[in-house]
Amino acid sequence: MRTTAVVFPFDLFGSTGTGAGAQLLGDVLNEIIDDAAEETRPTRQDAFAEGLRVEECPFETLDQVTRWRETGREVAREYLGHGEFLLWLAGNHLGVLPVYEELGPGALVVQLDAHLDCYALHDCTEELSHGNFLLHAERPLPKIVNVGHRDLFLRPKDVKKTFAAAVPAAGFERAAGVVKRFAAKADRVWIDVDADVFDPAACPAVPHPSPFGPTALQVLGLLQAVWSEKVVGFSVSEFDPGRDVRDASLNLLGWLLEWVLLKRHESLPPASSGTK
Repeated sequence: MRTTAVVFPFDLFGSTGTGAGAQLLGDVLNEIIDDAAEETRPTRQDAFAEGLRVEECPFETLDQVTRWRETGREVAREYLGHGEFLLWLAGNHLGVLPVYEELGPGALVVQLDAHLDCYALHDCTEELSHGNFLLHAERPLPKIVNVGHRDLFLRPKDVKKTFAAAVPAAGFERAAGVVKRFAAKADRVWIDVDADVFDPAACPAVPHPSPFGPTALQVLGLLQAVWSEKVVGFSVSEFDPGRDVRDASLNLLGWLLEWVLLKRHESLPPASSGTK
C-alpha cells in the first residue's frame, strides 16, 4: 500500500505560524525519502520510502484560501477512497476538519489533544475557529475519543454532545482500554495528534501549551497499544517552529512520523520474494 503525506499548511482562524510547521514536517519526510534513495545498504526505511510521496496543498491565492475546506475534503476523499494510507500534516488543528468530515460515521478518530475543541463559552467566538471547529463540522461525524485533555471548564454533559469519550491526561493509564473498546466496533481508525497534547517539556513549539501533559513515551505507548490494521491515517497539527527550543519539538514529531510509517509498512506482507 502506498502512503501519501498531504501537507495542508492552513493556519487561519487561530494559531498563525503553524502552517510553517506543516511545511517543515513535509521537508522532514522528503529528507527521509532522499536519504533512503542514497543509502547503498538495506535499512528499515526500504519498507516505505519508495511508496511514500509528499504532496502540498498551497494557500497562496485568495481562491485557494477561500476553498480550503472544500479542497481538503476533495483530497482526503480521493486518497481514502483509493485505500491509501494517509498522513495529514496540518497547520492549526482546524486544518484536520476536512478529514473528520470525510471519514464518516463508521470510523473512529482517536484525538490526542490538550483541548476539547467544542468551546462555546461566553468569551469564545461563535464563528469557526481552531477552538470550536467540532461544533461547525458537517454531520454525520465519526466517533471521536479524546485522550490527554486538560480541560477545567466544560461540563461532562456538554463534552458528551461532541465526544464519544474523553480521557483526561490525569487518567492516561486507562486510555488504551477505552480506545480499544471503541476501535473494536469501528470500520476504520484515524489517529489525530495535536502537538499540544504533549507536556510542554517534551514539545514546547505549540501556540497554546498546557501543563501536566503526558510524556512522549506515554503517548508512544498508547499508540503502540491501540495500533491495528484498521488504522488508515495519521494527522499532526499545531506545530509552530518559531516557538521551538533547540529543535526539540521538530525532532519529536519527525521521529514520530517515521515511527508511524514503519509501523504501517513493516506490518504489510512483502510485495514479492525479492523485497527487502
